[in-house]
Amino acid sequence: MKEKFSLKDHLFNKESVTYLAGLFSVADKNFNAKDFIQEVLEKFPELELKDRIRFMAEVLGRYLPPEPVKAMALIRKALPPELDVTKTDDDFGQFILAPLGEYVVQRACTKQTVEQALDTLYEITKRFSMEDAMRSFLNAFPIETLARLEGWVRDENYHVRRLVSESTRPMLPWSVRLTIPYQTMVPFLDILYADTARYVTRSVTNHLNDIAKKDAALVIETLVRWKREGRQNPDELVWMIRHALRTLIKQGNQDALTLLGYEQVAGVQVSELGLATGASVIARGEHITFSFVLVAEKDTEVLIDYGIDFIKSNGTTKTKIFKLKKLTLIAGQSIQVTKKHHFKADATTFTLYPGEHTITIQINGQPYEKISFTLT
Repeated sequence: MKEKFSLKDHLFNKESVTYLAGLFSVADKNFNAKDFIQEVLEKFPELELKDRIRFMAEVLGRYLPPEPVKAMALIRKALPPELDVTKTDDDFGQFILAPLGEYVVQRACTKQTVEQALDTLYEITKRFSMEDAMRSFLNAFPIETLARLEGWVRDENYHVRRLVSESTRPMLPWSVRLTIPYQTMVPFLDILYADTARYVTRSVTNHLNDIAKKDAALVIETLVRWKREGRQNPDELVWMIRHALRTLIKQGNQDALTLLGYEQVAGVQVSELGLATGASVIARGEHITFSFVLVAEKDTEVLIDYGIDFIKSNGTTKTKIFKLKKLTLIAGQSIQVTKKHHFKADATTFTLYPGEHTITIQINGQPYEKISFTLT
């Protein structure tokens, strides 16, 4: 039987902890690497991923100088070389550096040490992004932290520029919520959207997608303005707009669809929606295959999604929208669309419950045909 992949063991293990201890041993010959490694690893089996980060930071605090300012100076000295600044994406660094940011939060998120703490997070983020740690400072010291971000938004290092957007996302996954208003960061995004690094622009679009869940009008207004300004490469801006509007598109927001060039009334007919033979009853872990015929009444651009009404634990349903495909159709054209959907039995973020489910075909944000099946 194949062993289940463990992200926490992949990222935080004996090898990575030994590497971290080695960095401090080089920076300070008195650092007790052996005891640090042993103390950390002894408790690892009972800790989940984020708990391991917090625990490593706590243990590190017992092996660094007791004064936070001196300890942070040693952290900066121990850091590995900066990530390659000639790259523009997919250079995330080593997760084992995450406890360094957590240490700064635990020991230096104070009025007396805020400036040195931000100096330290600035240096660490050139090796591994510190967006999670930054949020504690944004909440505790918004004036000082926002002042730093104003300076970092045009930093020569694209990891630092990306941190300005990523650390301030209104709904950053697995992180504390911010107390600053989400509108605060729009002027920063107005600068960052024209960045040449995809690592930065992806963060900007994710930031806008977060805002869209609170204020769709602000996002549409911002994107229209960026399109008018013409400061970003046109192809990159098209990608950014699509990525930023993904939630609004799934919701069928007409302003978002119009911005992307899709008409609310798509000028198509949907027929022959059906399930593969014998697939009306399936079990968790299996696939369901459905297909339908699309006929264009006129030349049109269509964005095809499908929604599944999932049964919740209390017996009610919640609709989840999935992307299917984009098509350019000419009048009279007929095309069959087929899709296979896998119902993962071991999903960690979504629990499947048995009962009757419904699939709805959605075109340009509007619902069309429906079909039901039973999940056992």
